[in-house]
Amino acid sequence: MTADAALSTPPLASGPEGPEALRPLLATVLDALAAGTAERGGPLPAGGPDAVTARVAAALGDPLPDTGDPDALHAIVRALAAGAADPADPLCAAHLHCPPLAVATAADLAASALNPSLDSWDQAPAASALEAAVTRALARTAGLADALVTTGGTESNQLALLLAREAHGGDLRLVCCAGAHHSLPRAAWMLGLPAPAVLPAPRGLLDPAALAEALTTLPGPLLVAATAGTTDAGLIDPLPEIAALCAAHGARLHIDAAYGGGLLFSDRHRDRLTGLDAAHTVTLDLHKLGWQPAAAGLLAVARPDELATLHQHADYLNATDDTEAGLPDLLARSPRTTRRPDILKIAVTLRTLGRDGLGALVDQVCARAHELAGLIAAHPGFELYDRPVISTVLFRPAEATDDTVAAVRRGLLHEGRAVLGRARLDGRLWLKATVLNPRSRPDDLARLLELVEGSTPR
Repeated sequence: MTADAALSTPPLASGPEGPEALRPLLATVLDALAAGTAERGGPLPAGGPDAVTARVAAALGDPLPDTGDPDALHAIVRALAAGAADPADPLCAAHLHCPPLAVATAADLAASALNPSLDSWDQAPAASALEAAVTRALARTAGLADALVTTGGTESNQLALLLAREAHGGDLRLVCCAGAHHSLPRAAWMLGLPAPAVLPAPRGLLDPAALAEALTTLPGPLLVAATAGTTDAGLIDPLPEIAALCAAHGARLHIDAAYGGGLLFSDRHRDRLTGLDAAHTVTLDLHKLGWQPAAAGLLAVARPDELATLHQHADYLNATDDTEAGLPDLLARSPRTTRRPDILKIAVTLRTLGRDGLGALVDQVCARAHELAGLIAAHPGFELYDRPVISTVLFRPAEATDDTVAAVRRGLLHEGRAVLGRARLDGRLWLKATVLNPRSRPDDLARLLELVEGSTPR
């Protein structure tokens, strides 16, 4: 390559010159984030989908121009920030969408710059060692033996059903309740398993009596899926009773703790997960109650030997002689081939905050959720569904119709003033506030209720 060609090549993020190439670009990104956030001025951009699409189109212009634009980084990042739903805004409380910790986000930059791929050791020497150590430590925290890194709860649940099918055969049947995550019956369909047995859940929970009847009457083999932190209401199934029933009937147990798994870090709340260690597989998701940038999912397993079912041979990645010579074989660690080192941000967070620091964040959001529930219960204009189990609070304007509840939510979204979710339980529509911002204050919670009250027709 000639000197002129080298000078015309855009700078790379890694290598000896990478850090200095990134330094001014980071300043550009940070300026654009600040400008976009100020332009948005709230938890969500105002105007609804059409207005947001128009603003993005104006900033983007021709997505693939003949001639490049040196200002594109600032313009597009600013447009993205201006049009974002900001999980760090206490009025943005619709989903299991956490504000990521700064230290985790900084670590994620390093992962992107180094760009290791965890499909062979020679592409990720340090990252593969880091992943092995941290995943096993997290699995032991849950009372299991090992864990795989996934893109989140959906992939973890799919992997859990795949491991169960390979261990027990293609006639394995999923047993879950109506409150289980939608990815579970979808995974059964994708894997060609029989139609799941879906038990009623009038209060959103898996009922041990209904489960006992199902385990007695349904032919095996059976996989029971319990939930520790439902998406709609943050409820936790009675795990000890469910585990005992599975043991008595010889059924396999999977626990979807994508939301509630973060309680493991809290001395105050971890007892709510008693029974987790009886599961064969457990879904964990640290981009929810773990304050990680997405994606940061895991599937913990009790029997690491079952992971052999994921093994594949590709001579360019895990040649037999390389493996025999001591190079780790990574293809049994995921059904994906190219994988970024999502474990890095998790490892940095765990070491930086420790169990105590993460537990304090869990305790804070749970406490704020209880304070919000208290404000709702004391307000004559609102109806509270129930006290929160984790950090999700369901409520609705008193005596409002479901159509009114839905309209209030959409009105706040369109105006960009507040982001609330929706959940249907007991045949009624509820507004959902999921408190995942540890910096939320009591006056933020009161402001959220004021906005809902002011948007409710009289």
